[in-house]
Amino acid sequence: MGSTLAHILEDNGHSVAIIDRDPQAFRRLRAGFRGRRVTGIGFDRDVLEEAGIESAQAYVAVSSGDNSNIISARVARENFGVDNVVARIYDPRRAEVYQRLGIPTVATVRWTADQILRRVLPEGAEPLWRDPTGTVVLAEVTFNPAWIGTAVRQVELTTGARLAFINRMGEALVPKDDTAVQEGDILHVVAAGNEMERVNKVLSGVPDEEN
Repeated sequence: MGSTLAHILEDNGHSVAIIDRDPQAFRRLRAGFRGRRVTGIGFDRDVLEEAGIESAQAYVAVSSGDNSNIISARVARENFGVDNVVARIYDPRRAEVYQRLGIPTVATVRWTADQILRRVLPEGAEPLWRDPTGTVVLAEVTFNPAWIGTAVRQVELTTGARLAFINRMGEALVPKDDTAVQEGDILHVVAAGNEMERVNKVLSGVPDEEN
C-alpha cells in the first residue's frame, strides 16, 4: 500500500517521503523513486522531522498496526500541524471512533468485505462506498422499467435519496433535475444507510402516479 501510494503521488508531481521500521521494505519502491527513505517508527518525532514533516502537506499512515497508524496520524496533526492526515484501520469499530474524533480513516476490512459481497450477492445488495460510521452509503441500484422517462427530481422526491450520478452507455453523467432516466442507465444513489433497503424497494416497484 505504501509503495503504491508513493509511486502514484510521485507520478503526479508530488515529493514523497517513506517511513518504515524495516529497511528491507524499501525494496518495494521502484529503482527510480526519488523520494526520501527514512528508517524508523512513524510516530517518532525525530524520524518524522527527518522525513520532512514540518513542511508536509499531508501524512498517510498505512502500516499493518491500527494503534501505530492512529498514533502517527495524531502526532502529525497535533504536534506538527498537518491538517490533511489519513489512517488505515483494520478494526471497523475503531475506525468509527477515530472518524468521530476527526481523524479520517480507511476501514480496510469493511471496504474489502463490501467489495466481495457486491460480487457474490445480487446487484445493488451492497454499497459501493460507505462512510466509516455506516451512516451514509453510495450504492448502485436497479430500477423497474416503469421508471424510464421519469425526471431525476421525481426519482429523488419519491425515494428520498440523492441521485449522485448515472452510468449511461459506459460514461458517467452528473444528472440535472430534468434529466430523464433512460433504458440501460445504471443509477448510483447516496442515502442514509438505514434507508437503502427502502430505496431499493421503491425503485423496484412502479412509480406512484399521484407523485
